[in-house]
Amino acid sequence: MGYDKGYGDSYSQSSSYSQTSVFATLMRNVYIWMTCGLLMTGLTAMIIAKDYNLINTIFNTNLYWLLLIAEIGLVFFISSMINRISFVTAGLLFAIYSIINGATLSIIMLAYTQESIAQTFFVTAGTFGGMSLVGFFIKKDLSAMGRILIMALIGLIVASIVNIFWDNDMFTSILNYVGVIIFVGLTAYDTQKIKNMMLEAQHYGVNDQTNKIALLGSLTLYLDFVNLFLYLLRIFGRRR
Repeated sequence: MGYDKGYGDSYSQSSSYSQTSVFATLMRNVYIWMTCGLLMTGLTAMIIAKDYNLINTIFNTNLYWLLLIAEIGLVFFISSMINRISFVTAGLLFAIYSIINGATLSIIMLAYTQESIAQTFFVTAGTFGGMSLVGFFIKKDLSAMGRILIMALIGLIVASIVNIFWDNDMFTSILNYVGVIIFVGLTAYDTQKIKNMMLEAQHYGVNDQTNKIALLGSLTLYLDFVNLFLYLLRIFGRRR
């Protein structure tokens, strides 16, 4: 009986260690893939910004609007079809989305100085990292805050569309600060949500299905980072 008990304890500890290892791997994959997406976006933006003919083709034709529609379509497609497509397909679509986003964001390389873009990027990275740590370690359930922030985000989108026609500088400034607050909060909320998803996924090991969940998490954090960066750039960025 002593041998059986010892074997059971050893098996339980081994199983616990295995699940912890799976969780760590999945969480690491979330941030690795998010970082890869940001790198692809940044490199694409820098390459296109150096080609004025390509810039003119994108922003002085209907191509820009087609790219925007493609971006929105890819986000909805990946999110809604993640359980039906393969992990390789999901990863490829995420890469395509990151590159297209780099193309549509390339104009900021010409609108703002390189120094202010770099400074804002580091401020964004620090803010994002800090709030992601908060979301990971905080014990309080952030679900209620998340619902409020999502409703606020919808309101921000509607207000931004209205301001396209109103074109009020003061209102634009207010929207920028509101955008920063929303995405700072969403970073913490989404991190906690992804952590909980990975805690559930760890029971199934590292496989295509759990990797797809991690990839979806990386897309969510990618969107939080990019939007936080853009709102901070509008506030602190120095135009050429």
